[in-house]
Amino acid sequence: MTDQALPGQGPGTTGPGPDGAGFTYQGAEPELIVVARAEARLRAGTDGVRSASGTDISALNMFLSDEQLALEPLFGNEERSRTALPSQPAEPVGGRGAMPDLSLFYRVRGGGDRAQELTARLAALPEIETAYAKPGAVPARTSPHGTLTEEAKRLKEGAPATPDFTGRQGYLTPAPEGVDAYWAWQRPGGSGAGVTVVDVEGAWQLGHEDLADKLAGIVVGNPVQDIAWRNHGTAVLGVIGGDRDEKGITGIAPEAVTAAASFQGIGSAAAIHAAAERLSPGDILLIELHRPGPRFDFESRDDQRGYIALEWWPDDCAAIRWATAMGVLVVEAAGNGGESLDDALYERRPDEFPESWRNPFNPSNQSSGAILVGAGAPPPGTHGRDHGPDRSRLAFSNYGARIDAQGWGREVTTAGGFWDRAGDLQGGAEEIAWYTDTFSGTSSASPVVVGALACLQGILKAARLAQMSPEQARDVLRRTGSPQQDAPGRPASQRIGNRPDIKSAVTQLVPSSVGSGRAERYWDELMPYPRELPPRLRLFVAGEWRNLNHPAPDIRQAVHAAFAGGRPDVRVWYSDDEVVGLVVAG
Repeated sequence: MTDQALPGQGPGTTGPGPDGAGFTYQGAEPELIVVARAEARLRAGTDGVRSASGTDISALNMFLSDEQLALEPLFGNEERSRTALPSQPAEPVGGRGAMPDLSLFYRVRGGGDRAQELTARLAALPEIETAYAKPGAVPARTSPHGTLTEEAKRLKEGAPATPDFTGRQGYLTPAPEGVDAYWAWQRPGGSGAGVTVVDVEGAWQLGHEDLADKLAGIVVGNPVQDIAWRNHGTAVLGVIGGDRDEKGITGIAPEAVTAAASFQGIGSAAAIHAAAERLSPGDILLIELHRPGPRFDFESRDDQRGYIALEWWPDDCAAIRWATAMGVLVVEAAGNGGESLDDALYERRPDEFPESWRNPFNPSNQSSGAILVGAGAPPPGTHGRDHGPDRSRLAFSNYGARIDAQGWGREVTTAGGFWDRAGDLQGGAEEIAWYTDTFSGTSSASPVVVGALACLQGILKAARLAQMSPEQARDVLRRTGSPQQDAPGRPASQRIGNRPDIKSAVTQLVPSSVGSGRAERYWDELMPYPRELPPRLRLFVAGEWRNLNHPAPDIRQAVHAAFAGGRPDVRVWYSDDEVVGLVVAG
């Protein structure tokens, strides 16, 4: 058992919400989940429930009728759920070997606020193994409209065009401060071309001016009609796939296709499964949800203390395991609960969970296969603020051996407004032109990791190499990147992992050899295009242009002088199109 890290004072210790207080979402509805016994072979339809094995289920149907309830297959038609399993035998729910049998999961409709009361009564029925209630996942407000202040309405009517905010996106820059998206964009496929990302959460502003090029829309579910949820989803998509143009922000993987999946009305596990069905091996599914865990008896809290990643619940874990078994990279926010996921608390099986359930946060147990992401501090001084040492754990971030990687958990510049308000970087009357400088939490950290993975998958695809499997992606994130740092009261032993470094990951993934040759001509690119690229000295060697980024003044002068002399002897060592060594002889 590990100690809990309690919030303190100073940089990095406040919560992820407005004024450090956390986000308040209202109107959360619990989900009532039923797990059937395999031998009953239940089949639920519009005319009730039957048994494909001939089991007498009259008691179940009588109970459902008396209580005005209905069972709905959580993952769709039961027969289809079984035949759609990867080429592994099904197993009891929560078991450690092959895939869980998705056909055993049902959602109860009609329970209203009686979810907790109904669990024991449902579990007592002979055809049912167990039933459990899940608290609402990052609950949304019920109000369909937000309220904007007069100050928030100041901009867009008659205002000038949106300026370029990319200089504020420090997470795009080279490691260790950023993930080095600029370097990736210079590589074939390095902007995420050929990769699709689906964001699972609540709502998005799909008409945003900086999400026009590669946004595919909503693939499943109905968006929550709430301004706070829209701002959240818009910010996530902006970090990953914001358009690469002359205005606003640019996503880490601007050529990746992005799409949205809402959990409203179908629940989190069904949304994860339905989204994964629409993806191909190597694509990425992002889970931007967390929910109250057992620390405070599953109660919703404004400060989000005790909130944990979704995979702790059996049906969510089953959906994630199905997705990763299909080759989809699943990235999951670790949660803002300030929790050690190594704590013995998470080993205790709730009475309502299946007896075969094992804690997925324990690396000794069967993994969901998802990449769990913690929230790290950005470089001190970002936007004039200090949240502690760069890459140190922010106090609200969950941590533990199960966490694979970290992203920026503060000061993330992206599309969308701030919480339930207009953008703090650019507001105005038109929501489609809002931008924020303060997107935060494991919610901001996770799309940073997704963007880096999309760039890597695009590079592999362009090189006609096999894309990373979920296991390979987790491994490369753990083996490469910029290491986590200590902070007062938050040592690196409270693991949130490394910040991704696309360039170092590529050296692990793409086989390359160093070539050499003599430069035939050069081009001093003082004003590179696109403008996001660094100043480059370009040298034509062995039939191709090779790039030396940020050349030192003395190197630039030596190359100029060599070619001006008429008999240049500039010897170059290169890997792919990057100069790794240079000697001006004579």
